[in-house]
Amino acid sequence: MIKNYIKTAFRSLTKNKGFTAINVLGLALGLATCLLIVFYVFDELSYDRYNVNADRIFRVNEAIKFGGADNKYAVSPAPMAAAMKSDFPEIDEIARLRDRGGFQVKKGTQNIQENTMIYADPAIFKIFTLPAINGNPVAGLKEPHSIVITERAAKKYFNSTNVVGQMMTFNDTALYKITAVIYNVPKQSHFNYDFFISMSTLDQSRDDSWFSSNFNTYLLLRPGADYKNLQSKFDQFFKTHAGPQLQSILHLTFDKFEQGGNFFRLTLIPLTKIHLQSNMVGELGMNGNMQYVYMFSAIAIFILLIACVNFMNLSTARSANRAREVGVRKVLGSPRKYLIFQFLAESIMVTLAGAVIAVIAAWLLLPLFNNMADKDLVITRQILVWLIPTLLLIIVFIGVLAGSYPAFFLSGFQPIQVLKGKLSAGFKGGNLRSFLVVFQFAISIFLIIGTLVIYNQLKYIQNKDLGFNRNHAFTIWDVYTLGNKASSFKEEIKQLPGVQNATLTGALPTTNYGNSSTVFKGPVADQKNGVLLTEWYADEDYVPTLGLKIIAGRNFSHQMATDTDAVLINEAAVKMLGYADPLNHVIYDPQDEKAMKLKPYHIIGVMKDFNYQSLRNNVAPMVLFSGHDLGGLTIRSSNTADITALLSRVKAKWAQFSPNQTLNYSFMDQDFDKMYRSEQRVGGIAIAFTSLAIIIACLGLFGLAAYAAEQRTKEIGIRKVLGASMSTIVGMLSRDFIKLVLISIVIASPFAWYFMNRWFLQGFAYRQNIQWWVFALAGVAAILIAFVTISFQSIKAALTNPVKSLRSE
Repeated sequence: MIKNYIKTAFRSLTKNKGFTAINVLGLALGLATCLLIVFYVFDELSYDRYNVNADRIFRVNEAIKFGGADNKYAVSPAPMAAAMKSDFPEIDEIARLRDRGGFQVKKGTQNIQENTMIYADPAIFKIFTLPAINGNPVAGLKEPHSIVITERAAKKYFNSTNVVGQMMTFNDTALYKITAVIYNVPKQSHFNYDFFISMSTLDQSRDDSWFSSNFNTYLLLRPGADYKNLQSKFDQFFKTHAGPQLQSILHLTFDKFEQGGNFFRLTLIPLTKIHLQSNMVGELGMNGNMQYVYMFSAIAIFILLIACVNFMNLSTARSANRAREVGVRKVLGSPRKYLIFQFLAESIMVTLAGAVIAVIAAWLLLPLFNNMADKDLVITRQILVWLIPTLLLIIVFIGVLAGSYPAFFLSGFQPIQVLKGKLSAGFKGGNLRSFLVVFQFAISIFLIIGTLVIYNQLKYIQNKDLGFNRNHAFTIWDVYTLGNKASSFKEEIKQLPGVQNATLTGALPTTNYGNSSTVFKGPVADQKNGVLLTEWYADEDYVPTLGLKIIAGRNFSHQMATDTDAVLINEAAVKMLGYADPLNHVIYDPQDEKAMKLKPYHIIGVMKDFNYQSLRNNVAPMVLFSGHDLGGLTIRSSNTADITALLSRVKAKWAQFSPNQTLNYSFMDQDFDKMYRSEQRVGGIAIAFTSLAIIIACLGLFGLAAYAAEQRTKEIGIRKVLGASMSTIVGMLSRDFIKLVLISIVIASPFAWYFMNRWFLQGFAYRQNIQWWVFALAGVAAILIAFVTISFQSIKAALTNPVKSLRSE
């Protein structure tokens, strides 16, 4: 019996090849897109889950409100780890990581810049699952100048992993002993380093200040411990340990400090939530965004729904043509349940074919999708374990859902009514089909509007006046390797043809460079006078090189010896300090971690606010101190300079000053774009998926238009005989569909406006409001796409010879 169902279903499907092909292709596109998104979401949700004890690992975060500023940090004080381990028996292990940037690593006679370096406590290898290939990482990091490297680093520098006991030279002077080699840190980790340096090497790790936060601190709880209960004890813990220092600095108790509207708070975040739900100062890498996971998941569901709606629409449309078949079968004695099984078998066969094609298409498209999403997704055995059963469930579900209407509706027809032709309804009689067309086009228009909003915001970011000039500028990094020759290098670079100016600093607005500290408006540290500002160091060429604007006062000058004790502030800092005329006022900056000594600095100029952080944040108060930051040398070329020739001259000059060290450089406009790379990727993926959604919807519309034209063949023939033009017939066949698209626009537009405002644009402090033309463009695009799709079948029907249309069946 089952074999007969399959054979009959196959014959029926091959008889209507066009509709079968549209159904299979629509389902295949929908399922393939859904699979790609599922792979992406699965990868995003898998971050840090490679750790055996992932559910017991937490990071300590810090929230600070002081001097009118409220910030959240992924870092905490140096002495906190040891104190927590001593005070809380719930903590099994605790360890710190400290990223201080990279070093030049010697390989033969060449120095290679390595930035994937971090200082680590030995217990980090007890907390995280980072298995060793050779050596003992925990024991190996106890001594100063010891280092644990990954397999990748070992092969890069020694072509072998059997390197325990070997020495590595950093910055031409420091020797480090390799004590262990570990497997590469999985890519699905919120940090990824190749060199783990012993924390005991770093003097800062022994700092006892509770108000200087620089260390990412992780703890492993004992089995069964409640992290929320532990977190509730942190307030008293911090007050107990940091209270004496607060009293020494501000002469206040914590109660008085909090009465002034300020606070210090320690919180815990589960390890598995860091990648998608943490975006704080001091993160160890570029994290993802849970909102994007939700968005892509919703898109996957939408596209799958559109594909299913197509399938249901075409199935119900064609079902009327099979009414007489049902009538004949029932007259010949076929039970209703056999008819139901027959229709469901056909539906499941179409779904199965679509699913097979979808799997093959997803596998073939995976490299392209990886390139778009910046992923390394592969179909592994772990994925197949859940993918195959899930696909089987989807096949059965979609097949039954799409086939249920024709199966249960048609099988219930009375044979006498069917054979008299009373159940042959045209397109206008299909209320269910009309609803489904509106539904799928509303989703498509929603996606079009969302994509336009994302594109418009990215364009706004690219074109917004940021208050600095990122064009025609590039940065030479790690100039600190030149030592006391860095200033001479800068001066010689300034003399090169094509160089307009150069500034010696690593503090740039295109790198999310951060360094916050408290300054005071008086010579005594007092919470009423304290203001939390971003502190950068810059030379006198910083302002002209970056094209900043001084709106009051003047810039630093080497001709003014007193400028070593001078500062520039931005407009936001003026508001924060509360000065009507800030020039010649004095601010006091702590000269040690405990603010025991304050040094006066004169305000000599006010800079116009510039966006030195992401446009997701408002411009924060900033102070520029006169001095050198040897992180980089930013060079501004003249507009007419040949950048290739200029780079060659800079490389030659670098080779004179540092012949054995590689030159690392980047362009400021490219660094700026990197800050919004995730949004750019999201925009590209959204455009691709929206296009697929429209294609799938159009496939269904194409099939319905063909069905509508077929149902009205005789009507079209009569109209042509009576003199109707082709445009009249095309308009007649298109009118009903265009009405449904217009209804879709009205339904989708308010939902799209609400969700894009609430979800996407709220993440930016500086954003482009949704303009009316976005909805107009989306609506016109949807109408044109629908009209073009329908017109193909309408024109074909209009060109048919009336003799063929009106001939007897």
